[in-house]
Amino acid sequence: MTPAMRWAAPELVPPPPQEQREPPSVEELQAIEEAARAEGLARGHAEGVASGQAEVRRIIAQMEGILDAFTRPLARLDAEVGDALGDLAVRVAGALLRQRYEADPGLLADLIREALEIAGNDNRQVELRLHPDDLGMLAPQLTVQPGVRLIADTTLARGDLRVHGDSVRIDGSLATRLNAALQGIIAGARQ
Repeated sequence: MTPAMRWAAPELVPPPPQEQREPPSVEELQAIEEAARAEGLARGHAEGVASGQAEVRRIIAQMEGILDAFTRPLARLDAEVGDALGDLAVRVAGALLRQRYEADPGLLADLIREALEIAGNDNRQVELRLHPDDLGMLAPQLTVQPGVRLIADTTLARGDLRVHGDSVRIDGSLATRLNAALQGIIAGARQ
């Protein structure tokens, strides 16, 4: 057995007295309320601005999509109008040149000489195709080189010519010449 020990009661010490706070005054409560309200307003304002900016970005994207949808057909229409105007210019110029060739056959004769020079004169056979009326009108003016055969071609319009040979094909139709000139003008304008 163990010897008995005397039991001593723990000393009870009262806790330190808590500081008695006085309840906040009306002014302090009002200041707390104002601070909370200002903080809430600031937070709400920031969230509202962020939400508004997101909505503005969404609307702008939507408007850009609508504008893009409008401009695509306009760009296509612009290209079609440009092509149509180019075609019209070629037709008008062709009509004017045909009249000029009828009035001055020497212009077409010069064009024929140039086409034959391009085809070369290395003693190969070449066909010079002209509209029958142009051929009849130019026959007295043309001094045809050896190896060049004149052919009346009813598929050609007045002022058109074609040179065909073994290794050469020259399309001297007015439409081809005018389209080439128009493409040159367009290319120059783009540069």
